[in-house]
Amino acid sequence: MRRADRLFRLIQFLRTRRHAATASDIAATLEVSVRTVYRDVADLMASGVPIDGEPGVGYLMRSGYDLPPLMFDVEEIEALVLGAKIVSQWSDPELAAAAGRALDKITAALPDRLRGELLNTALFAPPSRMRLAFSADLGALRRAVRKRNKVYFCYVNEQGKQSDRTVWPLGLAFYGPVWILMSWCELRDDFRTFRIDRMTDAQILADSYADEPGKTICDYLKNQGADISDLRAR
Repeated sequence: MRRADRLFRLIQFLRTRRHAATASDIAATLEVSVRTVYRDVADLMASGVPIDGEPGVGYLMRSGYDLPPLMFDVEEIEALVLGAKIVSQWSDPELAAAAGRALDKITAALPDRLRGELLNTALFAPPSRMRLAFSADLGALRRAVRKRNKVYFCYVNEQGKQSDRTVWPLGLAFYGPVWILMSWCELRDDFRTFRIDRMTDAQILADSYADEPGKTICDYLKNQGADISDLRAR
């Protein structure tokens, strides 16, 4: 867990408590060590968060404390809610859960009036029959893009021709209902775009790649005319 996320959860935990919480209680909730709790609480107190208590006794947050308000207008809130709902329906479970956590953080930090607007937003992105099934792990592909791990898979193109590919994953793009992987293909020694629903036996390899001039995501986008909406899987 990132430290910023941990501190946010610590504040939220203490805000909901009517009685002092021991460091052990907090550590169990956040799944960290008691020593980490002591350090985090001390840092929060030093930064002005009104927490009373001490090690061995427990901690209690004084009433009236709230996180600094985030200033969004109504349309910005609607964009955030709808975006999170689309991610929940069209991405992998890990990214869907992350979208939910992000909304929870925003909800907690909004002033009451705007919090009501967020909770009452009547925009929806229900499941669709158009959603394509695929065997590749979208979350694993996202991590491969981020960590620059090569990816192997078997691919079937529009003509039904099958080939084995090892690629450098450069990015992912979604143009409903299709997810595509943008890559540098070792077989073709060129940029290629692959539909994830046409991949089988996808494997994230231990081998990594380094950016090379002419083979980066920026080069890819220039090669495609810098318009992701026009990408075509080959």
